[in-house]
Amino acid sequence: METIPRNDFILRHRYDAFCKAVLRNEAKSYWSEMAHRREREKSLDALTQEEMDKLSVVDDYPSDSYVFSSYGYDLLIDNELVAEAFASLPEQEQSILILHCVLDLADGEIGSLMGMSRSAVQRHRTRTLKQLRMKLMAFMPEGGKRG
Repeated sequence: METIPRNDFILRHRYDAFCKAVLRNEAKSYWSEMAHRREREKSLDALTQEEMDKLSVVDDYPSDSYVFSSYGYDLLIDNELVAEAFASLPEQEQSILILHCVLDLADGEIGSLMGMSRSAVQRHRTRTLKQLRMKLMAFMPEGGKRG
């Protein structure tokens, strides 16, 4: 059997000790990080419904919405009561609200597009919004007050 030169044996021992120290320190770092995460993380079972709602995502599909179109632009309404109230409006008022809400056009721009004066558009828009508000307030509990 061949003997290992003393210098080679010392180098191997130092390298062995170095590797063990690195692994030991890495293990300590890992366990420390895991403990830190456990302190900061919260179990899904411990979350309140409000916190769970913040973390959840609801898929929206076009088939779940009511679509109203005017001048090639669509207004998607998710709420059935709002969609029914909107559908009950005359087509001209629907167009004014779609152009105002979807495109964020000013009354003058809507008027020039529809062949109306700015003041007529404003009158139609404010009257129509007031009618919608009144219709929807009738469906809310306690005469329109939010709970």
